[in-house]
Amino acid sequence: GVRQVFAVSKIGKIAGSYVTSGHIMRGADIVRAMRGKEKVFEGKLASLKRFKDDVREVKQGFECGIALEGFEGLEVGDILEFFEFESVRESLAPVSDGR
Repeated sequence: GVRQVFAVSKIGKIAGSYVTSGHIMRGADIVRAMRGKEKVFEGKLASLKRFKDDVREVKQGFECGIALEGFEGLEVGDILEFFEFESVRESLAPVSDGR
């Protein structure tokens, strides 16, 4: 969840956040920002930082800074959800005819 919002020159607004479950990957396919039951943003992650360093992943129980692509309207208390899609390859198995 978003704990604080910072304005950073040249970057824009960064959401100081705490990972409450799972982990955040910089390569997340979709980020959704929820304010109560209302979706206020759905799109891409622009940056993921720990202190001032860009990172690939932040795990549960750690704080991080998050910027969203084309959206600076995050507020304290917003909940961010991160989604990664995995491709599943379908395979054909031989079917027994019971003989």
